[in-house]
Amino acid sequence: MSSSYNIALNFEDGVTRFIACGAQEKVLDAAFRQRINLPMDCSDGVCGTCKCRAESGDYDLGDDYIEDALTADEAGQRLVLTCQMVPRSDCVIAVPVASTACKTGTAKFSGTVAAVERYSDAAYELALDVPEDAPGFLPGQYVNIGVPGSGLHRSYSFSSATGARRMTFLIKHVPEGLMSSWLTGAQAGSKLEMTGPLGSFYLRPVTRPLLFLAGGTGLAPFLSMLETLAVQGCAQPIHMLYGVTRDQDLVMVDRLEDYARRIPGFTFGTCVADAATAHPHQGYVTDHLPPQALYEGDVDVYLCGPPPMVDAVQRHFKAAGIAPASFHYEKFTPTQAAAPVAAAA
Repeated sequence: MSSSYNIALNFEDGVTRFIACGAQEKVLDAAFRQRINLPMDCSDGVCGTCKCRAESGDYDLGDDYIEDALTADEAGQRLVLTCQMVPRSDCVIAVPVASTACKTGTAKFSGTVAAVERYSDAAYELALDVPEDAPGFLPGQYVNIGVPGSGLHRSYSFSSATGARRMTFLIKHVPEGLMSSWLTGAQAGSKLEMTGPLGSFYLRPVTRPLLFLAGGTGLAPFLSMLETLAVQGCAQPIHMLYGVTRDQDLVMVDRLEDYARRIPGFTFGTCVADAATAHPHQGYVTDHLPPQALYEGDVDVYLCGPPPMVDAVQRHFKAAGIAPASFHYEKFTPTQAAAPVAAAA
């Protein structure tokens, strides 16, 4: 048995904070010990004020609470009382209040530029070395990165797996964009300030087939998810469709080929929207979605791309009469400075 577990607290405003919880410690006590005031009134399993939802992980609720605080039906739906919950593994807990109400907020940390790789005029991969105490994140989440000398930040999804001391980001090249301009002349060893992690777009426990739909640099969060699945293992089939506007926007396909070798059951396809492309699959992701990858709705769908893509996929599902078991999506645009995006100016 581990001496402690990592507990991810996902707040209603999209902030995620990780805490360490002892193997015999209650989550509420561990949070208070680490200066996060989760909702509570009684701390004795009587009032139900500390009720949250355990989205993943194993735990024990004991029997020191009354049914008025947590009914059997609620417990069956993985609702928990954090004043009674003792984890038996790492867990993800959805907290139904804003982080500010719990006297916490986004973590602040810095990273050192290790490398910047440019993919033609399409994108950059930014690699940052971070200290051992840098916060963890859930695969699919993003962080705000300050642009040196500007007083502004841009938001990017992690493309690396959580826990790595080198964080990576796939960043769209935007001509004369704030971050793009800085990256063009970025030097190894430069410091970047970050706040996060943030976002409700992250990989949930895998209990059914997965369909990943990536648009452009919306590929980034899926690289983080795939690395996590490659390390943890996955018994379910996974299919990805990766669509871009131009041929040169189709980057990191070699990474996907590597994941196809490392993850049994992972397959992927690509498509290019440009009518002049020589790519064998011309068109949008909705033109090339294999019906078998939808499992007649018994599938968890994750989608990250620009708003027109997200809207088109939603219309496609509706027209096809497909209602996925779960549908998680994130829209991004290169003009929003502080939105949860996988690529920004």
